[in-house]
Amino acid sequence: QVQLVESGGGLVQTGGSLRLSCAASVASFSAYAMTWYRQAPGKERELVGTITRGGTTTYADSVKGRFTISRDNTKNTVYLQMDSLKPDDTAIYYCKATFLTAAYWGRGTQVTVSS
Repeated sequence: QVQLVESGGGLVQTGGSLRLSCAASVASFSAYAMTWYRQAPGKERELVGTITRGGTTTYADSVKGRFTISRDNTKNTVYLQMDSLKPDDTAIYYCKATFLTAAYWGRGTQVTVSS
């Protein structure tokens, strides 16, 4: 069973930065594609971006140019660097690990951006 633990959330002002981490307890972390999602109050969960096991990244248009996903396979951790934050980025941020048909979710970390 894969366990994912997100951390690094908090309260930040508009224009500020945060770096989220997602630590995975799995022996073959490098084989997993890792995806960040977010869910704002009253809204559906939306995809933020993905990093493949090869390191290729893709992003939602709403965060492109402001957010960066990276991974450190030696630490079984994926990161979400968030810059130029806006109040619309306020949400619970989740990471998801996928490999073939298996998918695992973390419990999320709250990010609040004040105006």
